[in-house]
Amino acid sequence: MKTVLLIGINAKYIHSNPAVYCLKAYADKYYPNRPDGCELAVAEYTINQQANTILADLYEKKPQAAAFSCYIWNWRMIQDLLAELPKVLPDTDIWLGGPEVSFRAQSLMQEFPQITGIMVGEGENTFLELLHYYWEHTPALSDIKGIVSHDGFSGIRPLMDINRLPFLYDFQNYDTRVTFNNRILYYESQRGCPFQCAYCLSSIDKTVRLRDIDAVKSELDQFLASRVPQVKFIDRTFNCNSRHALTIWRYLKENDNGVTNFHFEIAADLITDEQLNVMRDMRPGLIQLEIGVQSTNEDTLKAINRYMDINRLKETVAAIRGFHNIHQHLDLIAGLPFEDYDSFGNSFNDVYAMAPNQLQLGFLKVLNGSPIAQHAEEYGIVYTSNPPYEVLYTKWLDFEDVLKLKGIEEMVELYYNSNQFTHVLPVLVQEFSSPFQMFEALAAYYRTNGYFTNTPSRTYRYQVLLDFACSVAGDRREVFIELLTFDLYLRENLKSRPDFCPNNALDKEKLRLFFEREAQNPQYLKNYAGFKSAQLLRMTHVERFSYPVWHENPNDCTVRRNAPAYILFDYENRNALTHDAAFYEIIR
Repeated sequence: MKTVLLIGINAKYIHSNPAVYCLKAYADKYYPNRPDGCELAVAEYTINQQANTILADLYEKKPQAAAFSCYIWNWRMIQDLLAELPKVLPDTDIWLGGPEVSFRAQSLMQEFPQITGIMVGEGENTFLELLHYYWEHTPALSDIKGIVSHDGFSGIRPLMDINRLPFLYDFQNYDTRVTFNNRILYYESQRGCPFQCAYCLSSIDKTVRLRDIDAVKSELDQFLASRVPQVKFIDRTFNCNSRHALTIWRYLKENDNGVTNFHFEIAADLITDEQLNVMRDMRPGLIQLEIGVQSTNEDTLKAINRYMDINRLKETVAAIRGFHNIHQHLDLIAGLPFEDYDSFGNSFNDVYAMAPNQLQLGFLKVLNGSPIAQHAEEYGIVYTSNPPYEVLYTKWLDFEDVLKLKGIEEMVELYYNSNQFTHVLPVLVQEFSSPFQMFEALAAYYRTNGYFTNTPSRTYRYQVLLDFACSVAGDRREVFIELLTFDLYLRENLKSRPDFCPNNALDKEKLRLFFEREAQNPQYLKNYAGFKSAQLLRMTHVERFSYPVWHENPNDCTVRRNAPAYILFDYENRNALTHDAAFYEIIR
């Protein structure tokens, strides 16, 4: 058997590699009649596996040629395999492709002489001709454009017509459905990007090519029919063409299967009123948006060639937030030109004020081939020699500042992006001059007490946050305890009660009567048909609060104490965006 193997090594099992599936689908369509004994296959692994385990599996497959899809997250693993694979499979040709190798292919050929060649740029036609070379010995390797081999560079391959691309996932094949079970699938409706952000490789391909909208609709139908949990569009700026984006969003809304979530990277300041009207009453969770703000420092934005209307962006994010049906993920990048520690804090506060569902505090990656890599020396950007080539310091941001921001990033992940502290954080932040200062102080508290060396359980994180809150506002301990207790039971019907929670002094007779009424004639628990009152009591949770911690205005609970109220948490009825349980005030 002459097997050419496309190899994807993903960051996590839940991810899939669209590049290898796209190459395979293209070859299957345009090279269906292959010589007997010739096979094209895909193998996926993760960086969490041992290199020896992957090596052993590749040995069992014994491919004629092994083609690796290379990115910053898997390059270290691939280098380990490059060192060992020729030892156990000396007759297997090794090919590389992908953004991690495309922009320094000639130097890599010298560094790794065991490599047969590197495919640069778009790979579909290059790989198709490569299969013909292996299985029919024509064309000659030197005649295949887009290849760097030991004989040099064969020449630039023109950009392709992306409407020639077939759908990359074959849902008619049973084995394929099993392969993609419970995994994120990736999809592109366009290639290229009209913007020139200096940190991004997409700025190199400024020609935006749209896929035929009828083909897109047909392919979306396959995701919907297969009830895929999540599809991530890999279009670099999905809404750069307003009509294209509007058509797709409208189609998804009209054909929603009630299950699939679609993820888009967008420029929020380009969103139109017509698009907002389509989004307004979408099913909660149908789409989610990732919005790259990166910085609100105008000098920084100018230096990285990123031009946006920040006021329009804020208005759009606020409008979408008001719909209560779309998850918004806003990004910041630390280490950009002209952004020092205080400036980054200002950018952080600006984005925090937009109240996104997630605030991603990332660090500049100086990618090979990106425009900012060419200006790294000018900006004093020093970064790691190995992937992910992350910034260590710049002219404006020293290494100590980067380390402090790393601590803040961890606190944001634990306490903000987890969406598990949505009621306590708005109250706690009032004790500080800004949200950035709050997370800075929390990171210092973790560092001082050695908590960074631990992997605390969820309840432990609550206890630490309570201790921290009391260290800055001890006179409000009762309020913080109730806020944390509310946030805790909002997510989970705990079997054992955490130590910090107050005694839940419930009137048992009131509860008995309430659940008997709900079992017979439900007013709140309408999703529990057929369950008896004792079962309803176990399946839900009732908590007694003295402060109005469940109110939308967090200032309420800090200034007044009410007669005790009973809050019922309904875990069969959850918010599609936050996964919070529904809750009701049932007894006062």
